[in-house]
Amino acid sequence: MKVFAADPSISIVDPKSGGQKLFNITDVGMLISAAVGVLLILSALLAFFYLILGGIQWITSGGDKANMESARNKITHAVVGLIIVGAAWAMMVLVQNFLGVQIIGGTLSFPKPY
Repeated sequence: MKVFAADPSISIVDPKSGGQKLFNITDVGMLISAAVGVLLILSALLAFFYLILGGIQWITSGGDKANMESARNKITHAVVGLIIVGAAWAMMVLVQNFLGVQIIGGTLSFPKPY
């Protein structure tokens, strides 16, 4: 007895080119892994950018209490954001090690400076 299952791959087709495949995702787990990795990187970059923005606002406040308070809040929120992103990454690494699954680091490769 033969069983014909659906193809588990996801294909993105370009309708303008007559059905040519743009890319083919063969494993949904790899897609989720890459998405989680990209989201962690983006959130860390945004928190770091927010930290720099708070520092610039602190420097340019000119001693005004309201501007200094706003800058201090930005810096505090950015540091808390970085801590949350780091904790999320650490929890994912722990889950990877305890369960033996790969959540982060599938096909996502970081650019090299050389």
